Amino acid sequence: MTVTTTGVLPDEVYDVVVVGAGVVGAAITRELTRYDLRIAFMDAADDVGDGTSKANTAILHTGFDAVPGSLESRLVREGQRRLAAYAEESGIPVEPVGALLVAWDDEQLAALPRLMEKAERNHCHDTRVIGPEEVYRREPALGPGALGALTVPGESVICPWTTTLAYATQAVRGGADLHLNCRVERVSSGSPHELTTVRGRLRTHVLINAAGLYADDLDRQLGHTDFTVTPRRGQLMVFDTFARDLVRHILLPVPTALGKGVLVAPTVYGNVLLGPTAEDLTDRTATHSSAEGLAFLRAKGRRIVPALLDEEVTAVYAGLRAATEEDDYRIRCHPGQRYVTVGGIRSTGLTASMAIAAHVVELLTEAGEELGEPRTLDPVTMPYLGRTSPRPYERPELIAADPEYGRLVCHCERVSRGEIRDALTATVPARSLEGLRRRTRARAGRCQGFHCGAAVLALLSTDSPVTPSPVTPSPDTTGAPVRSDGGAPPLRPEAGS
Repeated sequence: MTVTTTGVLPDEVYDVVVVGAGVVGAAITRELTRYDLRIAFMDAADDVGDGTSKANTAILHTGFDAVPGSLESRLVREGQRRLAAYAEESGIPVEPVGALLVAWDDEQLAALPRLMEKAERNHCHDTRVIGPEEVYRREPALGPGALGALTVPGESVICPWTTTLAYATQAVRGGADLHLNCRVERVSSGSPHELTTVRGRLRTHVLINAAGLYADDLDRQLGHTDFTVTPRRGQLMVFDTFARDLVRHILLPVPTALGKGVLVAPTVYGNVLLGPTAEDLTDRTATHSSAEGLAFLRAKGRRIVPALLDEEVTAVYAGLRAATEEDDYRIRCHPGQRYVTVGGIRSTGLTASMAIAAHVVELLTEAGEELGEPRTLDPVTMPYLGRTSPRPYERPELIAADPEYGRLVCHCERVSRGEIRDALTATVPARSLEGLRRRTRARAGRCQGFHCGAAVLALLSTDSPVTPSPVTPSPDTTGAPVRSDGGAPPLRPEAGS
């Protein structure tokens, strides 16, 4: 098992290298480790899932509203089935809460039967239109004026962080090398391909581009101009767990030509999400929130669930989706180059990740790559971060065996010292406060680390067997003042995964 964050890269020629260790890159690597291959996956960040994958609305989609017949429609539908089964097997929190797509005016109400028909074409056969009485019976806190809704029972919420970590953990345990802090600066196509990175040279026979926001840049270096990534920022607000009883389903608006709209959704951790915005930018690093964006979300939230705005906001965050000029994924195999592009993976990528991985393997096989016979990977069991099963501090037998699970460090989220220790020594260990937050939820509660931050930082500094990354708290999630985005892009809503 090899995870590197510093130093020179191995002087060998890999069979396959995957650029990008987000949820899609990690899923592809995991799938490829089923074969007898030398594989590496790499990322510019110091952790897996640290780019687009870390900031989304955490929905396990049915694909009911995808473009029928598209690659995205097929892979989301297949991916939902695969990921739901994988989550149950691996301890990834999932709550099948269902969704209501709410109509607020006559035009939206008239659109519901067409959306139900679209869902049927996407093989989602359990949707139905309900009237306002049933809407309010199901969602008593909904704002006034709802005229009806489309029910989508198969929609769920999921933990996106544990999903990426599970894939990466299983890939590394299966023999893949993971190279972090490894930004690619240049690619030379050849036999083998040669990648020049900030940590030196890496060579591979087959190259898979899952670089997310930078997938088009890498593609161009290899002579392809199939698509251009436009970073689409989505800002979100997180409400305290006291708000959880206000929301029973994922509340979606009727989509318009401008996007899918702002949603209100519960999380598997017991919070409530409001968002996202959809702002097309040029800056691929603009992951900060803006005063305008949050005001926009507040106005939308006041219409959907008015009482939600009376609850405490514990955090805000923003992520960038890799939007392109196309309405579908841009997954292309270039057999002559032994190269696969996995681009344009938008908000549904979390749901579709396992199906995308299987599709990439199919493309490689069709291109003549001899992968051999697949094997069954050893299962992984991830730390459970959801609210529906006991956490370690609630398990006396665990505490009896190891008292560290009874010593709470983060009291808001009930995170024990034992869980932090485990995260620091895991197969893919945390190297930063944000990495610990994603693995344990330490500092993710209503105080945002005000009370436990120093203790968590001390554990990171003393208990970590690897050198921690420099501490750079995010202004979006630490309660610091939100700065305004001077670029002032047009604000429009879009719901994503």
